[in-house]
Amino acid sequence: MTRPGGRSARVREAVLAATYAELVEHGYLGLTVENVATRAGVHKTTVYRRWATIDVLIADALDQARGTDWPVPDTGTLEGDLIAIADEVVQAFTDPAQRAVPEAIVTAALHSERAREAKRDFYTARHTQAAEVVTRAIARGEVPEDTDPVELVRLTCAPLYYRIFITGEPLDHDTARRSARAALAAARAGAV
Repeated sequence: MTRPGGRSARVREAVLAATYAELVEHGYLGLTVENVATRAGVHKTTVYRRWATIDVLIADALDQARGTDWPVPDTGTLEGDLIAIADEVVQAFTDPAQRAVPEAIVTAALHSERAREAKRDFYTARHTQAAEVVTRAIARGEVPEDTDPVELVRLTCAPLYYRIFITGEPLDHDTARRSARAALAAARAGAV
């Protein structure tokens, strides 16, 4: 998708930023086009013309996030890279300033098929990017050649998301390290 320039790009940026802010402040059920428009400093017809529904707004916000650059870790070892990925998840969900947006997106996805699809596409893209660390490790001989790179990234992150969204148990660097090392052990044993 080509990105519009000029005023159109500024309006899009403002509206999508307002969408995130409104999601965080009011949640999916309290999200309105009127509040997004007011926060973005545009008329509500501008929002309706381009995004038609709240679900389309949320999906576009996630699509924008999916397209942003994400620095893939490169510590020199697969263990270090997986720990860095796990640490990033922990940081995102333990920092109050950072966690509000992903929590709001997950909540929105519980109520909206369009948001659910956009969330899935976002995480698919991030996992595919992160899988580069596994591909490099396969080339270095750190894990078997038939290791599934994306699945290893998922296995690294899954216990963290379980704590975040299911049990509410605390997260810290030690939890991230244990999760990464357990996933790595599974890969080395040929189970991934």
